[in-house]
Amino acid sequence: MNELLPAYIAIIAGLVGLVWGADRFVIGAASAAKNFGISPMVIGLTIVSIGTSAPEIIVSINAALEGSGALAIGNALGSNLANIGLVLGITALIAPLPAQRHLVFQEGPVLLFVTALVGYCLFDQILGRTESLIMLTLVPLLLWVTVKYKAQHPAPEEVAEVENLATTSNAAAATWFIIGLLVLLLSSKILVWGATTTAAGMGVSELVIGLTVVAIGTSLPELAASVTSALRGHHDIAIGNVFGSNLFNFLAVMPIAGVISPLQLDSAVFYRDYLAVTALTLLLLGAIALRYCKQRNTEDKATTIHLSRKFGGLMLVLYALYFVVLLPTS
Repeated sequence: MNELLPAYIAIIAGLVGLVWGADRFVIGAASAAKNFGISPMVIGLTIVSIGTSAPEIIVSINAALEGSGALAIGNALGSNLANIGLVLGITALIAPLPAQRHLVFQEGPVLLFVTALVGYCLFDQILGRTESLIMLTLVPLLLWVTVKYKAQHPAPEEVAEVENLATTSNAAAATWFIIGLLVLLLSSKILVWGATTTAAGMGVSELVIGLTVVAIGTSLPELAASVTSALRGHHDIAIGNVFGSNLFNFLAVMPIAGVISPLQLDSAVFYRDYLAVTALTLLLLGAIALRYCKQRNTEDKATTIHLSRKFGGLMLVLYALYFVVLLPTS
């Protein structure tokens, strides 16, 4: 096991670097945007949203370039599982989780459509370049529609989140942006090397390493932010952030690997991992819709629905059960 120690250290160092680099990247880009008069709402929907998915995107690019596409696919699917099962599960356990009603009629259907599209692309166990390009082209379209809608229906908590970011000079913003991006690139290479070396040394597939170690590691920023906000009583946009992150993982992180190097996938990618993501997504949307229907039939007409601690516990149990199924087959 000692020969794998450098690989373990590389994984830890890579994850730490990704978290720090993404934070600096977002601060630099958001500060520059604020200095140029771009609205906080647009910054939050574009720069911050993409920045929080930057670790997964950079890892996916490097993994595909180094011939480890399965690691990139595992990272995308595993991150989506971790976002719902781990991040939302733990956050809901700390305090009942607010969910805005518009998630039922707006973001929810979009997430279902994208999830179904990904399933169609993965069903034949091949992630080709054409279908990957089609998914990537949906990203700017989705951002444009979202910005247009949010401009007409701004959420105060989303604006406040961006306004709380530190404002710096253009020079400092550019410096942090460049440093953050360089750290992201370097850290992702270190992480991919550590993950692939560990997989080879332990006889575990790169897909499983991506689904577990890399996916959980790249989801740590979302987990830390959600838990901290929940402890402070400010976690109104936790579910919305997970929806956005999962959409980026499906439409950017996964297709980037397919564009760089079309992938022949194991059948487990669809029948085990994709279906697990779909099941948790349907449970989340179903829970929100059920709460909405119950609330609509009562005198309580509040715009916010709350998911209980029982829901959080269920998500964590199901996430743990996925690992029970996953690890024996690795």
